[in-house]
Amino acid sequence: MDHPKEACGLFGVFGVPKVAPLIYQGLFSLQHRGQEGAGIVTSDGSRLRCVKGNGLLNDVAARTDFKDLDGHLGIGHVRYSTTGGSSIDNVQPLMVECIDGMWAIAHNGNLVNADKLRLMYQESGAIFQTSTDSEILIHLLADPMYRTRPRRVARALSELRGAFAFVLMTERCLIAARDPLGFKPLSIGRLNDAWVFASETCALTQVGATYERDILPGELVIADETGLHSDFFCEPPTDAGAQCVFELVYFARPDSRVFGHNIHTVRYQAGRQLAQEHPAQADVVVPVPDSGNSAALGFSQASGIPLDYGFIRNHYIGRTFIMPEVGQRNQGVDMKLAVVSDVIRDKRVVVVDDSIVRGTTSRRRVELLRQNGAREIHLRISSPPTRHPCFFGIDFPTTKELAAANRDIDDLRAFLGVDSLGYLSLEGLLEPLGGTRHYCSACFSGEYPVALEETSIKQNFERFQTTLDLNHQKTAS
Repeated sequence: MDHPKEACGLFGVFGVPKVAPLIYQGLFSLQHRGQEGAGIVTSDGSRLRCVKGNGLLNDVAARTDFKDLDGHLGIGHVRYSTTGGSSIDNVQPLMVECIDGMWAIAHNGNLVNADKLRLMYQESGAIFQTSTDSEILIHLLADPMYRTRPRRVARALSELRGAFAFVLMTERCLIAARDPLGFKPLSIGRLNDAWVFASETCALTQVGATYERDILPGELVIADETGLHSDFFCEPPTDAGAQCVFELVYFARPDSRVFGHNIHTVRYQAGRQLAQEHPAQADVVVPVPDSGNSAALGFSQASGIPLDYGFIRNHYIGRTFIMPEVGQRNQGVDMKLAVVSDVIRDKRVVVVDDSIVRGTTSRRRVELLRQNGAREIHLRISSPPTRHPCFFGIDFPTTKELAAANRDIDDLRAFLGVDSLGYLSLEGLLEPLGGTRHYCSACFSGEYPVALEETSIKQNFERFQTTLDLNHQKTAS
């Protein structure tokens, strides 16, 4: 896959002595969700302490001393930026001092009304320390309109629009919340008498916690010394939602349960359905590791074509889509996979991948297979064509950069250099998951669950695309 950039991984714990090592373990299992920065904030009940920095979690840990992070509650964050740059100021958790004490927040997602709220506070004299939309919640919490009223956090959250999962903390409590449509995942776990919150259940397993349940869309959960408390900051959620289907297609780890589904099982079923919708006459099925592995297994078993490992991944290269620069991503892709020539030489090969975004990486993979003697290459994608940008926490390129946006299947097949190309239908992907009413699939369908014309993000996107066009013109000249 030519990967987009996803937002972040969240982890929080209340009720464990010396909590920092546990948060580190949880974040380590979420490293696939962000490689640009990492941070941990802890509290001993009277003081917040913070360690954060750019780079991988291990790199941040090597430059700091977790012994300074005393406490029994804390939150952690691994980041890739979808809003804001790569400055250390934007690395989370963000920690600030309000009139009533210290707060720390960590966020996964994109707020589509962030510019509107930011301008409102700036015009009233507020000063922002970062360029990330996550800081908006801090200003809402500090606003006397919310600070002096009951259900302060709930009232502040109700002002936000878009996709978000938050973990917040004060000196004495930990708070977790999901947006009203449930775009982003966030789960609750139990570790003896402690409460654990994580973006994916693989992080709960990593620290020995037992999965309890998902935080519901629009729900706010508070963990403090009196136990766990639930509230809703919006109208009770209906049966419909907008859970990000790309979490299931690509982002989440195969051993996680997200939105009630085991990720490996979802991808395996998608592969089986793909084999029915787009069969191929071939000698071997080859997955693009790692997110194509489960779908390739399903395709192989449904089709009867044997599975083999034609690509070998270098595990010292991280997820290339979350490298911050295009040049870094391209270099990382070239180093990430190697072809096993004996597996594909003189054979008709079915290559199974999770998605195609820009198409440049997929085309490079095809070239490598040809160079190593593949006789035919049949590319099968276990999701529909990605034709539309995402505004809710997945930094898909502009429409002009999306390989499938302005090409039909035949044109795209020729662009990629494959003998045949087949995508899983949207119905084939979503029907086993409960249908379209439960998921946001706007990157495939163009049907956005939040009206973009009512937010500033559409105008920002249009300005960005205009800037991109001007840059392309300058480069060409």
